Amino acid sequence: MRTVTVWLLLCGLTLRCPAQTSPSPATPLPPPGRVLTDAQRGGLQDRVRALEGEVALLRRDLAAHPDRSSLLPDVEVLLQAVAWCLQDDTFYSEKEVAYAGHLLDLAHTRAADLRAGRAPWRTATGLVLRGHRSRLDGSVQPYAVIVPTTAAAAPRPALVWLLGRNERRTELAFFAEREASPPPFQPKDAVVLVPYGRYCNATKFAGEVDVLEALAAVRAERAIDPLRIAVGGFSMGGGSTWHLAVHHPGLWCAATPGAGFAETPAYSRALAPGKDPRPVWEQTLWRWYDATGYAGNLFHVPTHAYAGELDPQRQAGEIMAQAMAKAGLTLPFQIGPNTAHVYEAGAKAILARWLEERLAAGRTATPAEIRFTTYTLRYATCAWLRVEGLERHWERGEVRATLSPDGVVTLTTSGLTALSLTGLRVQRVEADGQSVPLAQPGADRTVRLAREEGRWREAPEPAGLAKRPGLTGPVNDAFMEPFLFVRPSGRPLHPKVGAWVESELSAAASLWRRLGRARVPVSLDTAVTEQDLADKNLVLWGDPSSNALLARLLPQLPLTWTKDRLEVRGRVYDTAHHAPVLIFPNPLNPRRYVVLNSGYDVRGDGYASNALQTPKFPDWAVIDLREPATARWPGKVVEAGFFDETWR
Repeated sequence: MRTVTVWLLLCGLTLRCPAQTSPSPATPLPPPGRVLTDAQRGGLQDRVRALEGEVALLRRDLAAHPDRSSLLPDVEVLLQAVAWCLQDDTFYSEKEVAYAGHLLDLAHTRAADLRAGRAPWRTATGLVLRGHRSRLDGSVQPYAVIVPTTAAAAPRPALVWLLGRNERRTELAFFAEREASPPPFQPKDAVVLVPYGRYCNATKFAGEVDVLEALAAVRAERAIDPLRIAVGGFSMGGGSTWHLAVHHPGLWCAATPGAGFAETPAYSRALAPGKDPRPVWEQTLWRWYDATGYAGNLFHVPTHAYAGELDPQRQAGEIMAQAMAKAGLTLPFQIGPNTAHVYEAGAKAILARWLEERLAAGRTATPAEIRFTTYTLRYATCAWLRVEGLERHWERGEVRATLSPDGVVTLTTSGLTALSLTGLRVQRVEADGQSVPLAQPGADRTVRLAREEGRWREAPEPAGLAKRPGLTGPVNDAFMEPFLFVRPSGRPLHPKVGAWVESELSAAASLWRRLGRARVPVSLDTAVTEQDLADKNLVLWGDPSSNALLARLLPQLPLTWTKDRLEVRGRVYDTAHHAPVLIFPNPLNPRRYVVLNSGYDVRGDGYASNALQTPKFPDWAVIDLREPATARWPGKVVEAGFFDETWR
């Protein structure tokens, strides 16, 4: 066995514009399954319909009992797992057909328990199949939790284990896998959470939210020590681990990524000769998920990587070792000798012991030193420090902060314009060599600092539009929070634009259903409520003639759009065959977004490799509809770009 650190050059970014040629057609995901016999299909459909009726009555009867109705996802998720395999024809074996009956039996038993005021699975030990309701779209999403059978004298440690890619992993297959095979690591006395993560996305976008929501659901019911939560995974799950470890460094006490990938350009060879060029904005947005750029954040997360000696995916550990070395960190990297894409027994034993040790040690609740890097305020927090403003999104922002025993915080920053200190009794702040006067030294409160004209001072949050955590763009950021598709009810300005809108809306809804594993919430433009405006990002489809809400908001959006004129950033386009894509703070609720004419924008080009499931659109774009949609774009992108830090 050996521990190694290897060096690999990072790929640079090019600035070429996108070619509009279409890649090879993507294989449908999930792929088609086997054909059921009439008896199999009819028997399952009858049982599903009966149970759907039972659940509908139960939902009605439990409406006045929120403690029990909140457990309905534990029933609904089992029913949905079978119903969607029937709808989508995604049974892949006779064993799965038989397993569907088992899930329906379990759903029926749980429904009866809930009606009787019981929920024994909440306190069960061993493997428990669960579901939670997503705040993004109201869907039910599956997870599994393994609870030790031993009594706990104190809150337990926890391991979040992330799965490798399996294109046949429907919800039903996920549950079947959990009952058939345990995760490779089950630390002593630890709760192990295995999230579903929304299907083959390496915990990106909705998958990331799904994992964090599943963890929150487990922590709400089980006594988990928040200072002893680790994350690990293999293959795609290794890529997930790199991502979650570097972007949420204040959450984990340890990380153990196995194989996987850690960035886009080198792993995917997206810039290799002969490949269609990637536009500058797409390459810029690789900085959302490229773990290499955030490698210094592993200062807070002890990390032990693994790969087989013969595994091409050892590249992830190699490139992260290089990136960590640039940040002054060393990556322990276990190599399984003469091993391909699996855990080698000796290496696995070493990793298991290391993981036990790290879970026992835990992390520090209030670290005396923070080193934090980010490129976006989507990832803004580490322990007691939160970045509130960047000089420029997608450029590197860094802060090093120290906390003395007597409450003195010393900050050294680069690329930041605002930050806050939370959960501390701050007596004094020294920021970039400046002493910052505080209104209430030593008070138990959040201290917010802003830098203006080179000077740091204590300052409230700005009242005007600004990019801030949760309001940063690009387009895909809208789908990291609750959202609503707003469908047009009127006639479009031009038939070609209207047809394109309908096609793109349908494709976006289908994509979310198949890869996001949920139905998109949809409302007509005339039916959007005040509650929708308060709670949700609104995805407005159509134009000012067809969508009444878009027409209402248009005067306060940064474009002009009439029957004869589409003007964006001073350039005028023919409205008969051009349409805008846009993300912007909602003028009726600037804490939420409006999006024009785009769903989650990872198209078929990203199906083959999770490393290519990255944001495609920046903050705005103009599409020429005369060129047909491809596996990468909804038409010809004639112009695209980012707003500045004040959304100009």
